[in-house]
Amino acid sequence: MRGRLRRGLPGGLRLLSLRATFALSFAAVTAVVTVLVGILSYSAAARLVRVDQQSVFAEVVQDLRDEVRQHRMTPDDFSSSAPGHDIVRPARTDVQVLGPDGGVRDSGSPGLPVTSRDLRVAASDTAGKMVEHKDVVVADGVYRIATVALGDGRGAVQVAQEFSDTEDLLRALQQRTLMMTVIVVTAAGLFGWWLARRITRRLVVLTSAAENVARTRQLGIEVPVAGHDEVGRLGRSFDRMLGRLAQSEEDQRRLVQDAGHELRTPLTSLRTNISLLRRIDELPPATREELVADLTQEARELTDLVNELVDLAAGQSDNEPPQHVDLADIAEDVVGLARRRTGRDILLHVSGDTTTDGRPGMLQRALSNLVENAAKFDSICAGPIEIAVSGPARPGTVRVEVLDRGPGIEEEDLVRVFDRFYRAADARSLPGSGLGLSIVREVALAHGGAPFARHREGGGTVIGFTVGGAGDQASAGVRSS
Repeated sequence: MRGRLRRGLPGGLRLLSLRATFALSFAAVTAVVTVLVGILSYSAAARLVRVDQQSVFAEVVQDLRDEVRQHRMTPDDFSSSAPGHDIVRPARTDVQVLGPDGGVRDSGSPGLPVTSRDLRVAASDTAGKMVEHKDVVVADGVYRIATVALGDGRGAVQVAQEFSDTEDLLRALQQRTLMMTVIVVTAAGLFGWWLARRITRRLVVLTSAAENVARTRQLGIEVPVAGHDEVGRLGRSFDRMLGRLAQSEEDQRRLVQDAGHELRTPLTSLRTNISLLRRIDELPPATREELVADLTQEARELTDLVNELVDLAAGQSDNEPPQHVDLADIAEDVVGLARRRTGRDILLHVSGDTTTDGRPGMLQRALSNLVENAAKFDSICAGPIEIAVSGPARPGTVRVEVLDRGPGIEEEDLVRVFDRFYRAADARSLPGSGLGLSIVREVALAHGGAPFARHREGGGTVIGFTVGGAGDQASAGVRSS
């Protein structure tokens, strides 16, 4: 399935693992953030450097213009060899002095070109007149040159600032920024892979466990996942789910085995009696009547067994929605139905608040099974069957008891009367499948209670269940007096 899915992807794409997806996503986000920060940082730094260089150059030129306007100065005043020359030469700044005719009186280092515009400025009568040249290539360097007139045709001073070094510095900064971006993205990818591996390690364990269950169909696999985060909760939930599925599978297997075992007896008897039907004309009338009666009885027991199996399966997967019900009302309905079916006298005793949350159909089925069980075992005495519904024994619990005056249950059988298909030795001759009380247990457990059975004072048995609480005992809820 997985291979077909991968081969079916367009363009040869392959499904990535969660670990790879997480690592690539982490690296991608880091790359985008790093690139954006690098671009913004480089742009801001380059702008600051360029603005700073331009500001320094503009200040030098402005100071020169102010100087020549305030004082009558000559080219000799700006000679680099003359002591106390009147210009400050910052780093990467070149100064060249021109004479009245535009000739170079004090060459810069390197020498700066002199254009016709510079010649006109040198011959100008206006002190501080300026002409500026941008991006002039001088000796493999890029300069900005400003020529300032000394006035009265006395010459001019050229001030140049090299910008190529600044651009080289910015290019170096750009390369370093790019290199740091690559390093950060690579480190982020490795860290993301490590982090994804650490985070998804327990998910990988869960995936392996799920694949193992799907491959082997063994539900008893323990999921070794720890932690209190979402992954830990998922692991524990998965472990509980496997446990419940395993228990459900075991219950189904046991139910099928028990049902098959119980069905063999009536089916064997039916086959035997059916084989006798071929010679029915040879049988005496009394034997015929007995054979038909046996067939009728076996068919009835087989029908009852199938119906109870269906009821038991329905009790395990009943989708009836819970309601707020009154067990006393349900008991009244059961009493009326049982009186019509059995013709027995049934007394109902109600005390306390008997309302609870539950599924009415399941509760009625459980109570009917108890009454039918009491009527079957109390047939000899034929005394009244009593039903007691009381609550609350504990906050939110309701107790249901069915009391009879039958022969009672042996002490060793009390703890097993709610097992599926279990029938006491003295009850095996009576009709029944041994599933009625099992249904009672299932209903009680499904409603947060438990079944119980005990001897009744004066003879007989008390069998019942609780609803809405922890029950009388932990699991079977059985006690005797």
